[in-house]
Amino acid sequence: MPFLFSMLVVALMIGALIDIITRDDSQVKYLPKMVWIIIVILLPLIGSILWFAIGREYGESGIAIPRMRRVTRPAQTDVRPAPAAPVDTRTTEQQIADLDREIEEWRLRQEVEKRKREDGGSPAGTETQPG
Repeated sequence: MPFLFSMLVVALMIGALIDIITRDDSQVKYLPKMVWIIIVILLPLIGSILWFAIGREYGESGIAIPRMRRVTRPAQTDVRPAPAAPVDTRTTEQQIADLDREIEEWRLRQEVEKRKREDGGSPAGTETQPG
């Protein structure tokens, strides 16, 4: 495993060195080419990563990094304000009372459903009378 990692680092370093040497001086950022070569040779992994991350200028055919652009909107004469969020004007006590009523309603519905299941779901008025 260490051998494989070492081979990957060497391959990355060679790729970075070839890229630095063949690149035009105007496409090298932040440091001169010779300094980048020294960094990549002395610190193969970190230097290569730094070169590919910040040291080179990517052209139009390189990695496309989307840029955030400020969108300018044309002046509109018919500008409507965004609708306001609904505001609950009830007091806390009113809200709690409404919740209690809703809970009671759901409890009663469940009780009705339970009774329907217990009765076998027969409609009202069709039950047989003992006799």
